[in-house]
Amino acid sequence: MTDRTTRAVTDWLASAHDVPAQARREFDVGIALVPTGEKFDAIRLPAPIVHAAASSEDPDAVAAFLAEALPGGGAVIHDAYGVGVWYYALVPPGTYANWRAPGGECLRPGTWLGVPRPDLTARPGPYWALPPHTAGSVCAAKAVADLVILGQNRLHQTPERTP
Repeated sequence: MTDRTTRAVTDWLASAHDVPAQARREFDVGIALVPTGEKFDAIRLPAPIVHAAASSEDPDAVAAFLAEALPGGGAVIHDAYGVGVWYYALVPPGTYANWRAPGGECLRPGTWLGVPRPDLTARPGPYWALPPHTAGSVCAAKAVADLVILGQNRLHQTPERTP
């Protein structure tokens, strides 16, 4: 990502905040808290669903899978801190009103989300499993729903028994 693109993506993400300058200062440290709903919504995905869909827990394999499963770009945060391990797919604003796919929760507009600065693409801490490529990079909600269905199907498959 070029410096110009990084700046454009940072400005777009920061513009979701009531005080964009504050978000930019937070990005300087690494993670900014920004509200969902105006510039993007976010779908919280349990890691087991994403890993099952990707058939891997390896970060590079998951990143390659996400790039393929979410065509046209998009942006997905991986947050492995805390009790649960989550992925957050950024989707178009307004998705919350129509999200119905069980297994992934679309965050209510106004939910504060920890968003890594655009160049954080590896641990430690939250990072971009699929970084935004341009300002406004969001995943198609349908593609995220398809990913959830695939992951759920793979999680619930019964291994074949050999006699």
